[in-house]
Amino acid sequence: MNAPARQVGLLVGGAVAMAATLALVAHLTRDRIYHNEQAWLQQRLDALVAPQQHDNDLLRDRLEVVSPAILGTREPVTIYRARRGVQPVAAVIRTVAPDGYQGPIELLVAVARDGKLLGVQVIRHRETPGLGDAFEHRDRDWLGRFAGRSLTDPPQQRWTVRQDGGDFDAFTGATITPRAIVKATRRALEYYHAHQADIFAAPVPQ
Repeated sequence: MNAPARQVGLLVGGAVAMAATLALVAHLTRDRIYHNEQAWLQQRLDALVAPQQHDNDLLRDRLEVVSPAILGTREPVTIYRARRGVQPVAAVIRTVAPDGYQGPIELLVAVARDGKLLGVQVIRHRETPGLGDAFEHRDRDWLGRFAGRSLTDPPQQRWTVRQDGGDFDAFTGATITPRAIVKATRRALEYYHAHQADIFAAPVPQ
């Protein structure tokens, strides 16, 4: 083999080796990101439905539903199901409040088998720091006020913020964000009430 051909072969071999290395790094990075996201989500599910209350894997026992009329989004919504044995314990609906001040607000809404809220968590948002994100900083107890509520407590017409005649406080200087969260939480309750049997009857993904 002459020198130019040998140099070309070395360059091609080096490029192939580098491409293979980059592909491996990208694969490992994707796996790491995926596992970190799953662990992060598992922590939030555990905070809403205590692990000792169920004996199944919530991340695996889930289904996707589409119900824009009730849930307010055309995108598929994931529902995680908690069970003990064959008995339903709770459903955690990963829904979206589409009308946040700075855009959609992604929520986890946990509903017990009897239709009462176990809790609500915001897991993704772009609300204004210092105003719309008060549930993270200034008023961290605000989301806790949903626990124990149901479609009849308060009555449907009072499922909004006090400025609109409802039962829920807004944040100082910010009404749009809490209004959106309250509305999305009520919609999640409405979906659970209308589809409870179907939620728990759907098979576990293999």
